[in-house]
Amino acid sequence: MKIFLGIVPLLTVLGLAQPASSFTAENGLEVLATGSRDFTVPYGGLSGPADFWCAAGDYALRELGLRSGAQIYRTSAAPRRAGDGMRFSLDATAAVRSTGLLLIGPKTAGITAGHARSLCDIPLKR
Repeated sequence: MKIFLGIVPLLTVLGLAQPASSFTAENGLEVLATGSRDFTVPYGGLSGPADFWCAAGDYALRELGLRSGAQIYRTSAAPRRAGDGMRFSLDATAAVRSTGLLLIGPKTAGITAGHARSLCDIPLKR
């Protein structure tokens, strides 16, 4: 019984060891604030660019309280290598040249928070 009682506090502390700036997006990916206008979606298993953008959009809308027309920019180079996450910013000057998504129209490194969040609604086959 003493062993069990010693493990419970340890497990409680480990469970609370998540970074204070962590946010779990609707699709289960974690989003970490890395500055006042920057955030990262770390690799979380089988995920494509749309999954990362979904998490970024969900974070921008629900956690940051941005309006759906606010721009989010990708700051990590495309293409994303297997096992890498993606970095984002609200600052256009930090943007790379490509979103990593197939988009019709001008090729930029940013899309609106609403567009990014709408990618959560598309069932993706893996």
